[in-house]
Amino acid sequence: MALIANSAPRSSKTESYVDNKRKEDIRHANIKSACAVADAVRTSLGPKGMDKMISTANGEVIITNDGATILNKMEVLQPAAKMLVELSKSQDAAAGDGTTTVVVIAGSLLKQCLTLLSSGIHPTVISDSLHKASIKAVDVLTAMAVPLELTDRESLVKSASTSLNSKVVSQYSSLLAPLAVDAVLSVVDPEKPDLVDLRDIKIVKKLGGTVDDTEMVRGLVFDKKVSHAAGGPTRVENAKIAVIQFQISPPKTDIEQSIVVSDYAQMDRILKEERNYILAKILVIKDVERDEIEFITKTLNCLPIANIEHFKEEKLGYADLVEEVSLGDGKIVKITGIKDMGRNTCVLVRGSNMLVLDEAERSLHDALCVIRCLVNKQFLIAGGGAPEIELSRQLGAWAKVLHGMEGYCVKAFAEALEVIPYTLAENAGLNPITIVTELRNRHAQGEINAGINVRKGQITNILEENVVQPLLVSTSAITLAAECVRMLLKIDDIVTVR
Repeated sequence: MALIANSAPRSSKTESYVDNKRKEDIRHANIKSACAVADAVRTSLGPKGMDKMISTANGEVIITNDGATILNKMEVLQPAAKMLVELSKSQDAAAGDGTTTVVVIAGSLLKQCLTLLSSGIHPTVISDSLHKASIKAVDVLTAMAVPLELTDRESLVKSASTSLNSKVVSQYSSLLAPLAVDAVLSVVDPEKPDLVDLRDIKIVKKLGGTVDDTEMVRGLVFDKKVSHAAGGPTRVENAKIAVIQFQISPPKTDIEQSIVVSDYAQMDRILKEERNYILAKILVIKDVERDEIEFITKTLNCLPIANIEHFKEEKLGYADLVEEVSLGDGKIVKITGIKDMGRNTCVLVRGSNMLVLDEAERSLHDALCVIRCLVNKQFLIAGGGAPEIELSRQLGAWAKVLHGMEGYCVKAFAEALEVIPYTLAENAGLNPITIVTELRNRHAQGEINAGINVRKGQITNILEENVVQPLLVSTSAITLAAECVRMLLKIDDIVTVR
């Protein structure tokens, strides 16, 4: 009996060894870190969501439930977790609202991705499936949407109110919502009706009073006092206004000289003549910030003057009244009745303390962004978790007709979207399982606008309850969340450069 030894080398296929463990560990660590960020803001979702108290390194305290503000103030060190912070900023820039929603959706999608990865599905397959699912989701949301006319002021106010209902200052939504609508509509250019620049709306914060004292001013507001250095007036009617960018104090001479005055009466006379010569009956507002010049000149329909030689009538602005007004412990200057005023407006926000004042400003900004969304894309959609549960139902049905791993992935993403109604119910103190199950049932029966009414603690037709939001907020949240998750899935290593 003989043993024959084959010395031929084994195929490289059986010998080669690829260590995928590190890649999997990196991917899992990234997903876990991002999910931790999503979980941190999840309790702030919805009108019954909790607020966060943020204490900064310099001792500043902020109370808010605005997702973008919370994440922006968080010191996130893990690179993948930072992507969720950037995701929230992207949603804020694109839609202005839904900053918490987009992060919660991304966190839920990532958790489903973790399950799919552990089942052995390749990240590229998951990523491609998610891309297809997000495109399909936008089509479903668009089909659900209701067209809106900008002349329908009532619907615009309802949308702004929905945005404000989840804020700390929600009790003032009846004041702030119409104010936001009027402010945005006043700056819409008829030649470009689908384009709104919120930089044309200046928000001025003034401590004192309550949020009820907040008002829109058709003109200009300066959070400054009139300069009384030369004894000028504090009220001017039929005013000619110049924006000057040169020194108006007495010029220094090029040669050294001295004047000796021995009599006090002569000294008083010199000072009086000097004042009259420099600022005779002129109301002066000093120390205007350079970045405000463009807004001021556009509002006053005038041009900045850089030299005394260029002081010409065509460069001036005109207003019916310029006056200094006392507010609380301070003073402001109002310019109203501006002739040929540009498409700009000012909103004077009041508050009893800085915490309320800052949150009122953030809430008003969100409401302004919501109206801007409706001007850009004139469609409304129901809130209260109705779009997400309908998306989940339709994507789930679509997954059944897809073949292979793609259908399995889409089904997982459909389930991930249920996190929004689940969280809304949970934060409102309701039984989330019961609520989401009933919501699924109602949507299966064709009630596409059935949503969670957190005030009544039950499922109702959310459109009839006036809980509406711009279509752009929902589509942007789904698209951006899917894009962020796909980017995270493609990362298999972190390289640190020092």
